[in-house]
Amino acid sequence: MSDVREEVRERYAEAARAASANKTDAAAFESNEAPCCGPDCCGGSTAEAVDTPVFGSSLYKELEDGAVPDTALLASLGCGNPTAVAELREGETVLDLGSGGGIDVFLSATRVGPTGKAYGLDMTDEMLELARTNQKKAGVENVEFLKGYIEDIPLPDASIDVVISNCVINLSGDKQAVFNEMARVVKPGGRIGVSDVVASNDLSSEERAQRGSYVGCIAGALSFKEYEDGLTAAGFVDIEVTPTHSVADEMFSAIVKAERP
Repeated sequence: MSDVREEVRERYAEAARAASANKTDAAAFESNEAPCCGPDCCGGSTAEAVDTPVFGSSLYKELEDGAVPDTALLASLGCGNPTAVAELREGETVLDLGSGGGIDVFLSATRVGPTGKAYGLDMTDEMLELARTNQKKAGVENVEFLKGYIEDIPLPDASIDVVISNCVINLSGDKQAVFNEMARVVKPGGRIGVSDVVASNDLSSEERAQRGSYVGCIAGALSFKEYEDGLTAAGFVDIEVTPTHSVADEMFSAIVKAERP
């Protein structure tokens, strides 16, 4: 897992440096395997073959000019909009796993209001620096960014109402540990609302690897059944894994919902 983690860390550090310099994702990388989920992480043909956005800030339909800092938008590498599917409510405490430049944290903070709080967790120093700079630009007070791993969340048991994540869990080398940690920090009656890349059930690990690199979201993706089984093993119930759009052959961006009994 350490090799995968370091590869992911370096690629996201590069993305943070590019966003800080106000470069676009496309200009930031010479290869077509930008970090998950940059505009070319699955190859250029995918984006050209569909009418809907595949990755990045274009998936946030509700964004208006000035809603979040430009550098948070540039650092948005996700495959969905978890803040829209998590149905956040006033006063809730939210945790974003792999928070990057902070876009989902800032949107969550707005949804939960001044009586709520939004945490962002990231392992990359460059992303945390970028996110904290963005927080100052946005003037958002009910936000806190934490350094740590999504397999070992630095928060107490049953302290979070909602866990969200945007195309990050598939990058972990130990996804069951992530699911277990999510279940640990979520309060009884709490929930998760995640966007992630998921593979068809009949697609082998080798076939997934053929469609893209681990850092590019594809090789590390779980199948629909594997995702459901992992969440069930962690203790979640009412699990839904719903595809939203294709990102590669038999690979999909999906909305994942579940509750903690």
